[in-house]
Amino acid sequence: MIFNDVLEIRNGRNQKNVENPNGKYPIYGSGGIMGYADDYICEADTVIIGRKGNINNPIFVEEPFWNVDTAFGLSAKREVLLPRYLYYFCRNFDFERLNKAVTIPSLTKSDLLKIEIELPSMENQQKVVDKLSKIEQIIQMRKQELQGIDELIKARFAEMFDLEECTYGTFGNDTDFVDYRGKTPELSEVGTIRMVNAKSVGKGFFKNVDEYVTEETYDEWMRRGFGYPGDVLFVTEGHTFGNTCLVPDYLVKFALGQRVITIKGHRGVIENAFLCAYMQTDQFWKDINVYRTGGTAQGIRSKDLVKIRIPLPIMETQRQFSDFAKQVNKSKVVIQKALDEMQKLFDSLMQKYFK
Repeated sequence: MIFNDVLEIRNGRNQKNVENPNGKYPIYGSGGIMGYADDYICEADTVIIGRKGNINNPIFVEEPFWNVDTAFGLSAKREVLLPRYLYYFCRNFDFERLNKAVTIPSLTKSDLLKIEIELPSMENQQKVVDKLSKIEQIIQMRKQELQGIDELIKARFAEMFDLEECTYGTFGNDTDFVDYRGKTPELSEVGTIRMVNAKSVGKGFFKNVDEYVTEETYDEWMRRGFGYPGDVLFVTEGHTFGNTCLVPDYLVKFALGQRVITIKGHRGVIENAFLCAYMQTDQFWKDINVYRTGGTAQGIRSKDLVKIRIPLPIMETQRQFSDFAKQVNKSKVVIQKALDEMQKLFDSLMQKYFK
């Protein structure tokens, strides 16, 4: 079957005449809610696909809504197609291959209606939806648990440290960098040494990315210094610029790639766990934004990073916070591992059901 047989496409329209901050119905673009309206175009349980711009980010909306003129609403014919089954199909489908525009990615209604979709029975569609929805709920729960741990660490940090009362040093005077920016060594399918790059660094947590180098590449590449467990990883440029986490204890040997550096506080001056937490505060970002470079691919140069100030509380308090953060982060590692496993399961099932 093709989309034309199993769904209707509802064009979006300009929201000017219906927009109302106190309106009952959300206004959606391809990126999410843009406001509220007094009227709606699409019924509940409709899938949004971008007509222009963000064309590969389907959204499932469970309430009536107004879609703007850069977003299509895909409404399933429910006698043959479950709305959420359509949503999962769209999540797996690469709409970029239908893009014919040179500048801004765009989709046409006529091309969408020609998309082929294999439909199992309604009963089997429901089984797929139930399975994927359950896994998504678990993924969301794990993400909320991680967010709760982050909030706990931030609250403890604010409780223990009055940054206005601290003396200050700088990254240049009180830390050491290991920096391999510029290029990444050649990866290998038979390598055994983990590659750590910008993809490995989340917002406060380390992500295991299955990329490796050989011993020979490691020996040839790692000539500017080494990172160690407990060091701070910092993404220096790109779309994850500013992400920060600690090198996990189990990662005793790794290759360092582009767009990420390790930072080690000087012994007796600054604890890495404290530094990592500080680098996630608004004050740090206020300071670093002074030196931020670039447009889309933003970043900071090493010669500017050394100028950034660092608060230097008394070491005993830093150590107390470090002990607390290490204990809490043990739980974080367990939750992150469970999250990664559930995400892999979800991705594999998506490939199985919508190959």
